[in-house]
Amino acid sequence: MNIKGFVVGWFGYGYRRQLSSFHIKIFSCTAFILSIYQVWSVIWGKLDPLNQMAIHLSVILGLTFLMYGYSRKHKIKQAPTLYDYAAALLALSSGVYFSAQAERISVRIPILDPLSTLDLFFGVIFVVLTIEAARRTMGFPIIAIVFIGLGYSIWGHHFSGLWHHREFSISEIINDVAYTYNGIWGSQLSVGATFVFMFLLFGAFLKHAGAGQFFFDLSAAIAGRTKGGSAKVTVLASAFFGSISGSPTANVVTTGSFTIPVLKKSGYKPSMAAAIEAAASTGGSILPPIMGSSAFLMAAVTQIPYGTIAIAAVIPGILYYVSLLVMVHLEAVRLDLPTPEEESIPRLKEVLIEGWYYFIPLIVLVYFLMSGYSASRTGFYSILAVILVSWFRKDTRIGFKTAFHAMVDGAKSSIPVTAACAAAGMIIAGIMSTGLGGKLTSIVLGFTDGLLVPTLFLVMLICIVLGMGMPVAAAYILTAMLAAPALIGLGVSPLAAHLFIVYFSIFSAITPPVAVAAYAAAGIADENPNTVSIEAVKLGIVGFIIPFMFVLKPALLMEGSWTEIIIATFTATLAIIALAAGTIGFLKTSTTIWERIILIVAGCMFVYPSFLLNGIGIILLITVFLFQLKRRIGSSVSKGAQNIPRI
Repeated sequence: MNIKGFVVGWFGYGYRRQLSSFHIKIFSCTAFILSIYQVWSVIWGKLDPLNQMAIHLSVILGLTFLMYGYSRKHKIKQAPTLYDYAAALLALSSGVYFSAQAERISVRIPILDPLSTLDLFFGVIFVVLTIEAARRTMGFPIIAIVFIGLGYSIWGHHFSGLWHHREFSISEIINDVAYTYNGIWGSQLSVGATFVFMFLLFGAFLKHAGAGQFFFDLSAAIAGRTKGGSAKVTVLASAFFGSISGSPTANVVTTGSFTIPVLKKSGYKPSMAAAIEAAASTGGSILPPIMGSSAFLMAAVTQIPYGTIAIAAVIPGILYYVSLLVMVHLEAVRLDLPTPEEESIPRLKEVLIEGWYYFIPLIVLVYFLMSGYSASRTGFYSILAVILVSWFRKDTRIGFKTAFHAMVDGAKSSIPVTAACAAAGMIIAGIMSTGLGGKLTSIVLGFTDGLLVPTLFLVMLICIVLGMGMPVAAAYILTAMLAAPALIGLGVSPLAAHLFIVYFSIFSAITPPVAVAAYAAAGIADENPNTVSIEAVKLGIVGFIIPFMFVLKPALLMEGSWTEIIIATFTATLAIIALAAGTIGFLKTSTTIWERIILIVAGCMFVYPSFLLNGIGIILLITVFLFQLKRRIGSSVSKGAQNIPRI
């Protein structure tokens, strides 16, 4: 590869190789061993945290260089190159070194115990290989942020005023990044190497047990017979899958491969079909009980119990999916799409009789989480429950071969998550050592004059920008460090502040210009990615408003009396109806431009906790509804008169 090609290729991201049988065996055996190690280390092992994370990260880096190629522009070889194997061996050797030195590294005092030459060497190796692994799996945007953070640590002492910090030597920077719990080995990687891995493994076992087909059939039985049934099935199925997978893009690729073609055949435009899948898949990460990886990261950062976070997220998660169902229903009625044929839709009773036992692992999961068990142990017990229920039917039984493939898939799914968490740790190290977090809080509050709503909008923009092209884990960790203190400083509860950031870190997946979930759906639908992302934002617009609602109305997070919770949920539901009708352009009949504006304004009136504004919103919504009802009745009478035979 020439120098120019090397440089140009590096500013992109790698491709996922289609490995030959020989290399698949190497990859699969390594991934299987990693999964066995992970289960042992989090359930029975009593390893030092650094020891456990070092082995996990080093093996994940090795798997990354085997699975992901250097650049999409240089698909010369499907097999790993000599350089890939060299990088994988260096990663493993670094893991062995850190594991062997874990006890010394954990208790060392940086000033009194300086880094040795070997410490510096293996620290640099981990940093360089982590950056390259993150680039190959997620692309250049996250690496650009890493470089900005490292550059600020190195040269920030030349700045003046608020941006100035003391000078750091290269040795100090390596120490902060690779040898402290503020850097690579921070809480983000700890969560990725324990809780998240176990739940990715749980999702893989659930998939191999045949739960995917059951949940799709269940969605079809519930909503398939209604107008726009195929779209509603897509929404519900993607909600089930998305909550388990934790990755909007992975969910789109998994469920979208069969839902998007069905939507197109049902009469939806390709762009709308792809947008429905993208918006529905993205919302899975905000839906309890699993919520992807975001809830576990939030629990680790805030020290709020996971059960508290999951309960608080129930109403907002349901509201989002209700909004999607209302949107696709109104769109189907507006387009007068046909109702699916009765014979093609499974019956709910038959579906439940056939696969009711797939609910058992989810019940086990919720029970142990609510009982105070650790997330890792809960994930393990849930996996055992999946294996048990898989034996209820002969064709879904999980034996050794199926378990092997499930464990390989679980390890494979954790590659981009782990790489993102490790890369995010480098940025956090720079934020902590330079004091940038506190400075940005002052900048944000100064820019918005300390007003809550403008601060919320600014934090929303920060989340979306930092989340471009990045998985939820990295986007949340970065924004939580930078923006959460500003919200908490304005009196927002830590739960609401961090959940606000979680939402926008997730919805950056459908927000232009780097809407990764929308782009994945566009590829399946063979449609323009920008068109799909715009349509996805329109469909998911309520997901951008719900965070403002629960910050301003904490009752939506189950805080307050039942009366307050019911009133807040009722007004939020009215907001959903108004915004959905205004966005789609249909309520009882097609709306005029003024009706659409009034509906959107009415929806916004319900966001703020004010009886006056809520009352105005109700009046506006009822007014448009009555005008539409009158127009529809008049249209029906007119058509009836035209059909009267003349004598």
